[in-house]
Amino acid sequence: MDFSQTLTNKSDAIVEQWVKAVYQDEEIEATKELTFKAVRNSLPRVLKALATVLSESEKSDLQTVVDASLEHGLLRAEQGFEPAEIAREYRLLRFVIFAFLEEDLLKASPVELLRAVRLIDTVIDEAIARCFNSYTHGRLQELEQLQGQLRLTNQELTRLVRASQDSLSQLAHELKTPLTSIIGYADLFLRQQRQNPQLKDSASNLQSIERVMKSGRLILRLINDTLEISRYDAGRMILQPTATDVRELINSVVEIIEPLALNKELSLIIDCDRAPNQVTTDPLRVQQILTNLLSNAIRYTDSGTVHLQCYQESEQNWAISITDTGLGISSDAQTKIFQPYFRAVNQQPQDSHGTGLGLAIVSRLVQLLHGEIKVVSQLGKGSTFTVILPL
Repeated sequence: MDFSQTLTNKSDAIVEQWVKAVYQDEEIEATKELTFKAVRNSLPRVLKALATVLSESEKSDLQTVVDASLEHGLLRAEQGFEPAEIAREYRLLRFVIFAFLEEDLLKASPVELLRAVRLIDTVIDEAIARCFNSYTHGRLQELEQLQGQLRLTNQELTRLVRASQDSLSQLAHELKTPLTSIIGYADLFLRQQRQNPQLKDSASNLQSIERVMKSGRLILRLINDTLEISRYDAGRMILQPTATDVRELINSVVEIIEPLALNKELSLIIDCDRAPNQVTTDPLRVQQILTNLLSNAIRYTDSGTVHLQCYQESEQNWAISITDTGLGISSDAQTKIFQPYFRAVNQQPQDSHGTGLGLAIVSRLVQLLHGEIKVVSQLGKGSTFTVILPL
């Protein structure tokens, strides 16, 4: 019995069922913010090649399996998948393929059945091996790039510290040890894997790469946020005002932020009915303000809604108001929240990866845009941040 035609006929259904299973698997968290196309990736090519392997008349196209699996690994590295998540999606693929072929397999002779099962297992095992090979390579490249970014950013930080800026001097002291450890460990790991390539495929080394990269990204973000503040304080932040479509700008930010709200099952409401059609402002700086305020609202809200309103406040000004149903801020803390590194005592979410600089940056950007920011908040009931900017 030739199973290749059956597999070809059912390929679309297999792909759809596999993507659905990957989305539903709670242990594969990386797919929560990905589109159907991004999850599907190169699976149709793998199935098409698998059909040629199962065929008794066609020439086996193993090279496509190799190429598609290498591509899959690189993409999964870019998408931030963990090694265990990749292994799990391949286990789901094996299960789905056999589920769709089960009826035909049961009709086959023992010899035909054994041949089909062995071939399918062989192709999927080869795909897994190739995928992990390119995944590891992609992660190592990302690690090298991150290491370079850390070095360059650390150089800029050192230069600014020498300029006698007190806040940066304090930050440099806090970051010196972890930053040096990350760069040193990355150097050591990369040297080891170049000398002994077999080391790079071990689970412990892949996990070590993930820990180094996560720590590095957090420190890099902290440094970059601090540098952003230092540029403002030094008067080196230059505006680039241009005619800006307000609704389009807000939608571009919401597209990026919305997955964070969906991940926490929050309702994100956008009301731009009264927004001005066009304003003259620096769109990049307004995007930074919106991104920080929306991210904060989602971070400190466990349930309920985050509501963004945009409206023309007067003949001279327009405003953006962001309201959440989160933790709220005490009246004492409201006078300090725009200071660098300040965190209200009650605002300590377990999943927070913030730098404590978001609102400080927002405050400085609003001033740079000749605007005003207001906050109204009540503990346990939520907060409203309103940014008022000139038209």
